[in-house]
Amino acid sequence: MFSFTQEIAMDLGTANTIIIHNDKIVVDEPSVVALERKTDKLIAIGEKARQMHGKTHEDIRTVRPLRDGVIADFSAAEKMMRGMIEMAVSNNSWFSLFPPALKMVVCIPSGSTEVEIRAVRDSAEHAGGREVYMIFEPMAAAIGIGLDVESAEGNMIVDIGGGTTEIAVISLGGIVSNMSIRVAGDDLTDDVVEFMGRQHNIKIGERTAELIKINVGSALTNLDNPPDDYVVRGPNRMTALPMEVPVSYQEIAHCMDKTISKIEAAVLRALEQTPPELYSDIVKNGIYLAGGGALLRGLDKRLTNKIGIPFLIADDPLHAVARGTGIALKNTDRFSFLRRS
Repeated sequence: MFSFTQEIAMDLGTANTIIIHNDKIVVDEPSVVALERKTDKLIAIGEKARQMHGKTHEDIRTVRPLRDGVIADFSAAEKMMRGMIEMAVSNNSWFSLFPPALKMVVCIPSGSTEVEIRAVRDSAEHAGGREVYMIFEPMAAAIGIGLDVESAEGNMIVDIGGGTTEIAVISLGGIVSNMSIRVAGDDLTDDVVEFMGRQHNIKIGERTAELIKINVGSALTNLDNPPDDYVVRGPNRMTALPMEVPVSYQEIAHCMDKTISKIEAAVLRALEQTPPELYSDIVKNGIYLAGGGALLRGLDKRLTNKIGIPFLIADDPLHAVARGTGIALKNTDRFSFLRRS
C-alpha cells in the first residue's frame, strides 16, 4: 500500500542542518537562507546561500535563522526547514501534487526552555510535520555513536556544535546531569576574527575565519603533526591596502585558549554533578566527543590532560547527532525519552 507519510530525521543546527530520509543523509547544508529584503521571498538556502553570506547587496539579506542553538528568526527558520525538507523528499514527483504527511524527529539543545522547544515544534509543523518528536542533542549523539543509552551504565557525551556545547551524562535512557553552554564553534570563529584584527591588523569575515579554523585551528600549541601555515588575504584595518598574512597553528591555539577553557570548565562542572556510581563508569568508559568542535586538532588530548579521563572522538563526529536522530526515528514507539507535547 502506498503511504503518503514520509519519515524524516532532522538535526537542526546553528551551523549545519542535516536531514536523514530512508536511512541516508539526503541533505547536509549550512543553516543559512538568502531572502529578498522587500518581500522576504526565499532566494537560496544552504550552500548557495552561504556563498552569498557577506557578499550581498542591499536587496538581498542572508540570515542564519538559528543563534546559539535556538531559533532566532522564526519565519526564516520555517522557510529554511520547508526548503530543506523539499530537497529531501522532492525526488518524489508526488510532492508537488500532494505534500506528504511528515513524521519527523528533530533535535533540540538539552538546555532549551519550553518556549524554545515550542518554536522548533511550530516551525516543524508549519513546514509540513504531522507527527513531530523532539530528541535532546546529547541523547541523539550518544545513540549515533552507538552507545546503549538504555543500559544501567553511565556514559558522558560532550557535543560541541556551532552555537552550543552540550555536555550530558546518560544512563537508563535518560539524561542524569547536563550542562548546555552557549560557547561553541561560533565563538572560536569570532576569536579568530578578533585575533586577526588585533594581532595582524587585517580585516576578515566569518567565512575566512571559518577556513582558518579548519586549516590551522588547534587546541594545543605543540602538535605531533602540525598543519602548514595558512595564508590569509584581506585589507589592512588602517590603510585598507591588501595584505597577505601567513598564520600558524600556534597563534590560533593561543587565541582560542580562553574559549576552550570555558568548555573545560563546563565539563568539570558536569562531572561535579554526576553521582559517584556513574562517575566510576565514566572514568572506565571515557568521555565521548561529538559535533564539529570534536574535529579541532588536539582537543581530545588537551581535555584528557586537563581532566584526567580519556576523551574519545566519535567516528564521523559531524554526523553523530543526525545518525542518532535517524535511529530514534525508527524507534519512536520504543524510546520513551522522545518528547511529543
